[in-house]
Amino acid sequence: MYFLTEDTRIRMKFKPKRIFQMRVAGIAFRDGHVLVHRATHEKFWSFPGGRAEMGEQSQDTLAREMVEELGVEAKVGRLLWVVENFFHYEGKDWHELGFYYLMDLPETFPFHEENIVHRMQDGKHPLEFRWARATTEALTQLDIPPYFIAGEIENLPASVQHVVWDDRNLDDK
Repeated sequence: MYFLTEDTRIRMKFKPKRIFQMRVAGIAFRDGHVLVHRATHEKFWSFPGGRAEMGEQSQDTLAREMVEELGVEAKVGRLLWVVENFFHYEGKDWHELGFYYLMDLPETFPFHEENIVHRMQDGKHPLEFRWARATTEALTQLDIPPYFIAGEIENLPASVQHVVWDDRNLDDK
């Protein structure tokens, strides 16, 4: 009879003012634009998505978040990037494991080239969504972390890329 004597669970050492999260986001295109969102108290934008729940597959996280935030069922496409992102935000050091997928939204989801197309309450801060030009220049001006994506938005990778990235201090944004 074999007994497992070693604890094989994943363990993480947490220190004060440090946060680890697994975030899943979608890259949705329409008419030369890409969907972005932000909490209204923030200056920077991000790609829509959210935190994975324990035991939830990343594709399921993205599908769930789109129903919760947009009220639509998104078609989750292929994985573009797996990103180990490091940044300082709200006085804490973050280590984020991010999964960025292509996704399609139903044509019924609103589109406008300039205006906010959707708002929703998420915790204490409202979220607002808009379509931004899918160009390096436009995404750089909008200040969208992780910042490397702006440089790749016009030429998406043909296969999954693993990226280790440091967005530095988002509190300065």
